[in-house]
Amino acid sequence: MNQDEHSAHLEDHFLTRRQFLQRAGMGFGALSLAAMFGSELLVPAANAMEAEATLLPKTPPLPAKAKHVVHIFAQGAPSHVDTWDPKPALTKMDGQEIPGQNGVAMGSPFKFEKKGKSGIEVSEVFPQMGELVDDLCVVRSMYTDIPAHEVATIMMNTGSRLVRPSVGSWVLYGLGTENQNMPGFISLRPGGAPPGGTANWQSAFLPGIYQGVSINTKVPTLNQLIENIHNPVTPLPEQRRQLDLVHKLNEIHSQNLQKDAQLESRLEAYEMAFRMQTEATDAFDLNKEPQAMREMYGRTAQGNQMLIARRLIERGVRFVQVWAGGWDHHQDLEEKLPDRAKDIDQPLAAFIKDLKQRGLFDETLIVWGGEFGRKPTRDRNGGDNPGRDHNSKAFTTVLAGGGVKGGMTYGRTDDFGAASIENKVHVHDLHATILALLGFDHKKLTYRYNGRDFRLTETSGEIVKAVFA
Repeated sequence: MNQDEHSAHLEDHFLTRRQFLQRAGMGFGALSLAAMFGSELLVPAANAMEAEATLLPKTPPLPAKAKHVVHIFAQGAPSHVDTWDPKPALTKMDGQEIPGQNGVAMGSPFKFEKKGKSGIEVSEVFPQMGELVDDLCVVRSMYTDIPAHEVATIMMNTGSRLVRPSVGSWVLYGLGTENQNMPGFISLRPGGAPPGGTANWQSAFLPGIYQGVSINTKVPTLNQLIENIHNPVTPLPEQRRQLDLVHKLNEIHSQNLQKDAQLESRLEAYEMAFRMQTEATDAFDLNKEPQAMREMYGRTAQGNQMLIARRLIERGVRFVQVWAGGWDHHQDLEEKLPDRAKDIDQPLAAFIKDLKQRGLFDETLIVWGGEFGRKPTRDRNGGDNPGRDHNSKAFTTVLAGGGVKGGMTYGRTDDFGAASIENKVHVHDLHATILALLGFDHKKLTYRYNGRDFRLTETSGEIVKAVFA
């Protein structure tokens, strides 16, 4: 054997252009073949699912009781023992040490009264909601994982402490939306970003068209409400021509090369922005409402939000998230909690009455609640005007409409409201129940990402069927 023939030579490391093309020619052919077959040849699962992403309405696999969801998120963690979960034993122990609670009992300063035919006890801070208690399902046995605002807020809105799609994105992914001229998932926030920011309405690894659209309802004018909704330079007919050209170019790109999921999502966003110029302008214009209706909701920031939520629901928007925060009462609870409750009491009561009048109540699932609850003891930082510290072991969520049984309470906390002890409902259980009311088995509504099937409820979650009408 000639060793020289098997040894590397300097000239072997240099190729002429002709030699390179001769040796690499088959590789170019393979690249062309891949383009002909499309991206599915390389990453079939992810790209195929993204390419099929659509906002068109879909029929759920199971019988559905609700078509829309309005989540009024009381961010900041309302005190359940001062609103929906009365504790006479706590009042009797006021000022005394509670065994095992490492603190002094703080009886609620608010009176509870039985309301409606159901006789459910409701705090005096909710006079108008109390009159509608026969339409409400009060879940008193909620609990979550961690009593930290940002983590628990994201947990309530996404079902995870990690970066995951929000509940609204999962609902949009499963059901699509009834109005193709409006976003199917809209988040109404009164000003700045909440704890966790955009994570609360993101689509994460779901296709971008399922991400929520965040609207700042605090601004004074419609053009500020939906930023850049109108193009001040290009008229609508010319915008339509530009979009049609972009779609044609994209079609040529798809035929000759491959479909690009990110490009498809971007074009869908452009198309939605174009259609929103007329539809959204009308939906968010509260001046088109009768004066009596404006007064019924209350001419407040929260009243405007709830009225906008009704206008969105009647236009077919699938999921509306309403931020109603300000419940973090570590001190001055006796003064601050009634003020905050007053902000939402009239608007939410008006919203329920309005939906009933329009025949939308039975198909709209309403969810009110915070990210966790409050301790039965006085917060040591409260001084002479105490409040309550965080408590992840017990809180209350109120449900209404959308296939939920009204005039009932579900679950129970201990005598002091420190922990849920009967028919406990975790955040995953709540999410599983929401999906079930919309016609989904939460274990089967999945999306494949990075080789794994993900779902909203991760690896747990039980449907609370007892609350179904």
